[in-house]
This record gives sequence, structure tokens and C-alpha cells, in this order.
Amino acid sequence: MGILYIVATPIGNLKDITLRALEVLREADLIVCEDTRVTSKLLNHYGISKPLVSYFQHSKFSKLEYIVDQLRESKKIALVTDAGTPGISDPGNLLIKHVTCNMKHGGGEIKIVPIPGASAATIALSISGFPTDKFIFLGFPPQKKGREKFFKEIAGAKHTAVFYESVHRIIKALEQLKEVLSADRKIVVCRELTKQFETIYRGAASEVLEAVKNDKIKGEFVVIINHE
Repeated sequence: MGILYIVATPIGNLKDITLRALEVLREADLIVCEDTRVTSKLLNHYGISKPLVSYFQHSKFSKLEYIVDQLRESKKIALVTDAGTPGISDPGNLLIKHVTCNMKHGGGEIKIVPIPGASAATIALSISGFPTDKFIFLGFPPQKKGREKFFKEIAGAKHTAVFYESVHRIIKALEQLKEVLSADRKIVVCRELTKQFETIYRGAASEVLEAVKNDKIKGEFVVIINHE
């Protein structure tokens, strides 16, 4: 039976990987990753040497078929992303969907096994202080078309909202939040979580906007908006 392991990896601090994840990576016949250079750094840190195959957003369909064929040959494959949990706002989701479709159509010899670990969204939620019994996760905002609608939907959300934003668009995102949120509605912005320059900004959108503008901006951001 072929096994596809969905392996969460650290979002920054390499010590955040689980013992089980290391065990799976050591025993895998093949590791499918987003960027071989990024994954190689993690593997080298723990003395693991395995064949790597890159799979990213614009990979050809033939790459999907190759991975499924390896699973049909009873290979153990570990799927990782550059940081965090594969398939969550991540191109690995398409690969997982493709494998599940093959499982439904005569590919029952394939098994999918989750290896839990870090996820930037849940890590940020855990320190937000906002209600987390119900929340909505929105991935990355659209870069152009639909961006205004995206932020208006956040303003009207009835639960805590979470999204990711890049270093190139975080200022624009905070400016848009400032426009659609009430002055007393609180947000939390997390920068470089688990890394050396980890920073947590708290306050109204206007306050966080000024703080981020005056700081050295780098890395990826997680933005959390209280629904109250």
C-alpha cells in the first residue's frame, strides 16, 4: 500500500518539528516539497538525505501523475511545504485532491496519513486573545480583483477572521482594514512568528498600521481581526 504522509514542518524555528515528523521523513522513499532548497536546509539540519521532488502551484499535470504512480508502486511519500502544514493555503492541496480522486476510482491501495505540527494561522490565533471557538480562515487576499470585497466581508464577519499577507502588501492591507473597520475594533498582526525578529502588534487598525510603518518590515504576516 502506498502512503502519502502530509507532514507539517516548522514555520521558522527548526526546533518546532515533531519527533514523528522526523521519523516519517527518515523512512520516506521520496519527499515532495515546494522548494527543494528550503526543504534541503531542514533535512540537512537533522542529517536526513532523501530524494526530493518539487511540486508547486504551476507544476504540470504530469508531475501529479508521477507522484500518484509512485504511490501505486507502494512507495512512502512525504509531502511538505516550505513552512507549516501542507494543503492549508498551499499548492499541496491540489496534489492531495488528485490523490483522493484516484483513491475513489480504483486506487484504494493509497492511504493518506496526517502528521500534525505547525500552522501559522493557529499559532497566531492562540496568542490573539480573541474568541477562537469559531473563526474563519481566508488565506491570502486577492492581489487585485476582488480585494475590496474581501475586506468588506471581513468587516461584516460574525466570527474572528484570520488571513495571511506578504511583506509587499501588508501596508495596503492595513490601510484597507482601517477604512472598513470601526475605530475601536481590535486586530492582531504577527510578523516572523517563531523566528528571531518575531513581533506581535496589537490595537486598532490605525494603531497597528503606524507601528508596522515605523518598523523594519520583512517576512510573512498573519492578520487576525476580532469580530466585536
